[in-house]
Amino acid sequence: MAAAAVQESVSSQWLPDMDFIRQELGRQDPTVLSVLVALVVGLISLLIWRLLRGSQSRRRAILLVGLCDSGKTLLFSRLLTGNYWKTHTSISPNTAAYRAKNDKGSNFTLVDVPGHESLRLQFLEQYKTAVRAMIFVVDSSAFQRQVKEVAEFLYQILTDATLLQYSPPMLIACNKQDISMAKSAKLIQQQLEKEL
Repeated sequence: MAAAAVQESVSSQWLPDMDFIRQELGRQDPTVLSVLVALVVGLISLLIWRLLRGSQSRRRAILLVGLCDSGKTLLFSRLLTGNYWKTHTSISPNTAAYRAKNDKGSNFTLVDVPGHESLRLQFLEQYKTAVRAMIFVVDSSAFQRQVKEVAEFLYQILTDATLLQYSPPMLIACNKQDISMAKSAKLIQQQLEKEL
């Protein structure tokens, strides 16, 4: 009974305001009302678009991932400078700003994630919430003896809950194709499909 009295008191409190709004809307030209509604809808749409776009703009990292000695650091150097540099096994991630050569000139953070078994998942965990795209580098010359380890790491990436949520595009780069005993990209694809 007390709840009904409170509800009646609240509705009677707002009744004069609602009547006033109803009368004012009745007196207004319908085009003015239409324009106001369109403006409100436009502002709400802009706000939603901005929120969605803002979460995507925070994801600016392009990750170079793969096993140890697959050529990630050399690819990292080549993308940044255009030159080949003598590299060594990374024990910490290499990061640098990268400006895409397209019409928009978008800026990204290029991250070379160490490939050593004890480090790769730790650093992948650190950068996966910022990932925009991934390049999974495979050593074509050592693929036959590393096929299980490559497939296992690729499977870990493809089934990671956070990466599934963001679903970044992934390129599988078959590196070291210039070495005579290197496996072809088609063979690597078939072997990975079979292992996965």
